[in-house]
Amino acid sequence: MYHGLITITTEPALTSSCSDEPSHAAPAPAEPPTPSVEPGGEKGPGTPAPPEQDRETLVEAVVTGEPGQELAHTESFPEVEGAVPEFASGEPMEEGLEPAPECEGYYSWSYNFSQPPRLLSDSWSEFNFQHENFLKGCKWAPDGSCILTNSADNILRIYNLPPELYNEEEEVKNTEMVPVLRMVEGDTIYDYCWYSLMNSGQPDTCFVASSSRENPIHIWDAFTGQLRASFRAYNHLDELTAAHSLCFSPDGSQLFCGFNRTVRIFCTSRPGRQFETRSTFAKKQGQSGIISCIAFSPTQPLYACGSYGCSLGLYSQDDGSALALFAGHHGGITHLCFHPDGNRLFSGARKDAELLCWDLRQPGHLLLSLNREVSTNQRIYFDLDPTGQFLASGSTDGVVSVWDTNGAGANQQEPLMSFLPQKDCTNGISLHPSMPLLATSSGQRVFPEPTNSEDEEGQANGVPLLSLSHAHPDFRLQLWWCGGASDTETPDCKEMGKECGSGEGEHGLV
Repeated sequence: MYHGLITITTEPALTSSCSDEPSHAAPAPAEPPTPSVEPGGEKGPGTPAPPEQDRETLVEAVVTGEPGQELAHTESFPEVEGAVPEFASGEPMEEGLEPAPECEGYYSWSYNFSQPPRLLSDSWSEFNFQHENFLKGCKWAPDGSCILTNSADNILRIYNLPPELYNEEEEVKNTEMVPVLRMVEGDTIYDYCWYSLMNSGQPDTCFVASSSRENPIHIWDAFTGQLRASFRAYNHLDELTAAHSLCFSPDGSQLFCGFNRTVRIFCTSRPGRQFETRSTFAKKQGQSGIISCIAFSPTQPLYACGSYGCSLGLYSQDDGSALALFAGHHGGITHLCFHPDGNRLFSGARKDAELLCWDLRQPGHLLLSLNREVSTNQRIYFDLDPTGQFLASGSTDGVVSVWDTNGAGANQQEPLMSFLPQKDCTNGISLHPSMPLLATSSGQRVFPEPTNSEDEEGQANGVPLLSLSHAHPDFRLQLWWCGGASDTETPDCKEMGKECGSGEGEHGLV
């Protein structure tokens, strides 16, 4: 196998936009979507409902995003000042949706993977109303108040943390979670992401971006579920084209979007069709293929792009100039993740059994190769904990593996721990930013396989030629406690959890 560096001799062509021309806010549809209200539910992100919840409080919003759907009304979006973009909301904040107060004293918990994690809660019935409604990933909000999921029914769902985690005296009950918001896209969702500076204490920062086939990029309000804005990209024929990957810049001022051999950049405060175009392939050199994933360095002004052309590129954030191009994966790259120190970059690909760790101090030098089972074209996520010590990944066979990235030794490492949360594919992995909580999502599309009956008598007796007996569908979101002792000196959130013990639970080590 070859893992190496490809030298870039020509810089990609740059086409600057975000000009001084007036921005074009999205026009209004005839009837804006209306949130649905159910008595006894929960509120928006990071605000668990108390037992004496008023029955008239808004609890759930279902919004349908049709192709070409625009903003509910024309608004003026101010320019970004500093790091916080301001989306004018047009509608007053719903009564009872006040932001959660900031915490003064709180605990911090550390991850402990020396023992099997304990299942806290999960959600399954939500994904069983429709045939093959498997999940396609899960992502914690940057402030850890809620989690976002994507599934085959083209619905983005937001779940709050179990309310018991906010109370030190209550024990977390293993009850099914129910989403507090549902945001419906018009077609297959290509990618989705949280706003990088999302904070439930600042409602203007609580939104998510999503891209779906033959649709603009939509910005959804994470408190109400309503459509805030749309970003529309057009090709050289002035046809609407959908982004395959999304990622907000660390300061939140820009939205980077991946297309075929191109990255387009929108100003977060200026919805519409104005964007900057950065080509990744020019004069038969550079990074070819669809840009399938984007990640930003936490310490340097650069970003990485992975493509379905099996290549990984590093680019300057300022002007988009190409810095390096790596080759080493056998399949199209589906996920990237920078180490918190900014010196290491992890990459994973479809139909590729290796997770690769690149040393950015020596471009092209491979530090680690971690083995996992990925035998399909499905995007299998992995994630690093906030310290960068532990890396967790799902797999096609359902096994969740955890590695210690700081461990010394050979180029290939064995997992520190592996466990089987369910019998289906584990495609989504997300580690909580401040608590030892691991979120997993499961499911995959299955196809009938030929049966073992080859004689004519078996076929005459009604034995089918194709069967799904090999499949074990299990579509669910699960939350796992992976905690050790708490650290009372490090800030976190107001006693956002209590030690749940070290019992081995129902799911043991593999």
